[in-house]
Amino acid sequence: MAIELLMPALSPTMEEGTLAKWLVKEGDTISSGDVIAEIETDKATMEFEAVDEGVMGKIIIAEGSEGVKVNEVIAILLEEGEDASAMDNIGKAAAAPAAAEAPKAEAAAPAPAAAAAPAAPVSASGERIFASPLARRIAAQKGLDLSAISGSGPKGRIVKADVENATAAPKAEAPKAAAPAAAPAAAAAPAGPSADAVAKMYAGRDFEEVKLDGMRKTIAARLSEAKQTIPHFYLRRDIQLDALLKFRAQLNHELTGSGVKLSVNDFIIKAVAKALQEVPAANAVWAGDRVLQMKASDVAVAVAIEGGLFTPVLQDADVKSLSALSKEMKDLAFRARDRKLAPHEYQGGSFAISNLGMFGIDNFDAIVNPPHSGILAVGSGVKKPVVGEDGELKVATVMSVTMSVDHRVIDGALGADLLKAIVNNLENPLKMLA
Repeated sequence: MAIELLMPALSPTMEEGTLAKWLVKEGDTISSGDVIAEIETDKATMEFEAVDEGVMGKIIIAEGSEGVKVNEVIAILLEEGEDASAMDNIGKAAAAPAAAEAPKAEAAAPAPAAAAAPAAPVSASGERIFASPLARRIAAQKGLDLSAISGSGPKGRIVKADVENATAAPKAEAPKAAAPAAAPAAAAAPAGPSADAVAKMYAGRDFEEVKLDGMRKTIAARLSEAKQTIPHFYLRRDIQLDALLKFRAQLNHELTGSGVKLSVNDFIIKAVAKALQEVPAANAVWAGDRVLQMKASDVAVAVAIEGGLFTPVLQDADVKSLSALSKEMKDLAFRARDRKLAPHEYQGGSFAISNLGMFGIDNFDAIVNPPHSGILAVGSGVKKPVVGEDGELKVATVMSVTMSVDHRVIDGALGADLLKAIVNNLENPLKMLA
């Protein structure tokens, strides 16, 4: 039976992607685990591995195609012993556009094609179950519940052998969904002028249209949603860096020849991670109808790349040494700029850092990236006159920071405690090594 290869969901939020490159051609023999294509998501270029084995019968979606929906048929794989006739109907159905003329009301509904794979299943909690098309068909024929079967394929995907050897109980019939109660019409959010209307405003002026790629579209959508739905508030502090800069210079001298050179940003990551442990109530994320209280300090750090940004996550940053954090951050930033990060490397975390100090920015306000509870916007360190504890005027290196906070998760006093802990760690850097 011909097998449909579907556009995979390479991250929990992926809805569509670009089929960047085919690494096989029609007629090639495919084995389970072979990398057959490269797929671009809004954040990265990922490899697509085959789960089933056979011969590449037909490539439906050409390489370079954008906006390919998740679960859309991209190719047909023939099993051993099959020839091209096995995919005539399925191939034509996948490649042909939908009929423009709607069927007449009195016409009988056509029977579903026998070769079509069942829709991607979901578990009782609503999460998608990853299974090959052939495994889904066999499970449907045998009446098996895929959520009760453990997958042996890549990343736990359920494959043909798992279903054939399964002894799971038959899938229970899903209860009929009750008709939703009519909700009162919500006031529509005010929409901006259309693209054509904006273009007309500049008729007669020279301009160039820049096409939005997937990353820029995602950034625009997520940050618009964040500003509209997250009740932000802002806390600001100045931090004296002289003790930290002196300590950093000493450590870097000791690390000469090790290949490690600590940056101020490495100390900021460590200070935030330690502060989240010192103020554990602030180490939380918003989850719609609940708050998830995190145990470890997973800190996201914004990295600027051409056309957008990534926020790779340093997991367990509170227990890692400064040199380990420095090496990991450099590696994540390098691969982020090449768009080579895997989804698990830039998703998650409870708190973020955005540092524009190296660009000469004194201070700014950052937007909380959901589901994070806050983000620390870091400015540059500059020489300023300050009044010492003895009342004397002196010159110190001062860095201005602004903490943007999600008020649904963190209240004002709690946010103030968290920022105080961050400042204390940076102004007393030896404390972070205790």
